[in-house]
Amino acid sequence: MAASAYSFYSTLVLQPLRTPKSSTAVSLKTPTFTCTSLANSNPKPSKRPTMDAQKSKGKYRRKSSHGTSRRSALKKTFNQEQVSFTAPISDDPIVAIIGGGMSGLICGLNLEKRGVRSTVFDTGIHGLGGRMGTRVVNPQPLIFDHAAQFFTVNDSRFGELVDAWLDKGLVREWHGTLGELEVGGQFVPFPSAPPRYVGVNGMRPLADSLLSQASMVNVVRPSWISKLEPFNGMWHLSENGEPRGKFDAIVVAHNGKCANRLLSTSGLPLIAKQMKRLELSSIWALLAAFEDPLPLRGSAAIPFEGAFVKGVDCVSWMANNTKKLYSSQGSGPHCWTFFSTAAYAKRNKVPQENIPTATVEKVKRAMLEGVEAALGLSKGSLQKPVYTRVQLWGAALPTNTPSIPYIFDPLGRAGICGDWLLGSNIEAAALSGMALANHIADYFQSGGAPAEEFAVGLHKDFQPLEGHDIGQFPGLESEKKMNEVQAYQLTV
Repeated sequence: MAASAYSFYSTLVLQPLRTPKSSTAVSLKTPTFTCTSLANSNPKPSKRPTMDAQKSKGKYRRKSSHGTSRRSALKKTFNQEQVSFTAPISDDPIVAIIGGGMSGLICGLNLEKRGVRSTVFDTGIHGLGGRMGTRVVNPQPLIFDHAAQFFTVNDSRFGELVDAWLDKGLVREWHGTLGELEVGGQFVPFPSAPPRYVGVNGMRPLADSLLSQASMVNVVRPSWISKLEPFNGMWHLSENGEPRGKFDAIVVAHNGKCANRLLSTSGLPLIAKQMKRLELSSIWALLAAFEDPLPLRGSAAIPFEGAFVKGVDCVSWMANNTKKLYSSQGSGPHCWTFFSTAAYAKRNKVPQENIPTATVEKVKRAMLEGVEAALGLSKGSLQKPVYTRVQLWGAALPTNTPSIPYIFDPLGRAGICGDWLLGSNIEAAALSGMALANHIADYFQSGGAPAEEFAVGLHKDFQPLEGHDIGQFPGLESEKKMNEVQAYQLTV
């Protein structure tokens, strides 16, 4: 399979991936449909858990954070005493991987290739995968990819993994029409290249199958690790006071407020500081099933399966899951996934764990009106969905990056992997997990090499990360955009 571009939900030496300029910016001449804003909700910050672990004898003795301000809590996070393991690593080390998304699973898989055991802890109730989420609604069933929509390939190492998935029938090339949809129904298709891939039965089964052949990777879910405690040369993990094992090294393969809280008293101030610098967008997802095909007008009459929406304030993406996953299906409901813009989600963010019913209804109404505007339909003319579900991805995608494959603290024997370290796509996540696994295996085999030789990314600066609101898709520009680029190149 020829390697081309990569997508979204990316001893290895990786070159930093270039972040493309967004092809979804709205022209000044383009009409914009503005959605009704909701009142901002500012929930009170949750109190940070204290660490009743080994007490420090230094000046940074840990104290309860009860009643402290957010500023003082952050100060304590960055001033916590650094863990420094000096005991030799065991002959049969084991790594704890916190997070069962693409990067965490690939990390565990590649540790096994190097002879290292691991345990993956994941919060998923329905399955693994993180942003590779697929929701199936029975009894019909209705099926929606409600996070990562598709992916492409740029790096040969990821290409080898995708080839294996193709051979096993886990993924296939997505041949459906994809393009840009401007407000009013103006649709411009993308060229067929580069190839685009989807999970045969959605994205989540792909994640669940990654470790099906693994024998040295244990998976524990649903599990919400609440404490990391260094003691006697090992990391001791616990969940709400219950022990979950001891490990020679740890990998944090998720991000957001939960990861920040976990690291706030872990004894890893440099890693905690880098994680705190990460900025994440929010995205509303609306899953909707319609009895009949959506009515298309003008150039949008092209039966597209996926479109990046331009000029609509509250919708950035729409895709027909039924056609994407079951293109030969002739009857039954049409299952669509709609994503909001990051700007709309930021203005209308609420606590992800407890979304008010009134907010659900307002977001659903606004996004359906946005779909009408994008398709050039009159307000209220869109057929009523037979099924809807609204979900907020509160920590959807990174907006900045250090452009390195992983971060590793050899003193604390702890690392971080994830797509945000290289971009905002599935390939970046896989490459990050591969790279960190090999680095940890090299560290274990070093036999006590100086720590500075294995420290990676602990002081790396972050840069803005550009792309579509639902991730990076370089190489998927419209023909109009490609012609503009070619015309520019001829003038320089």
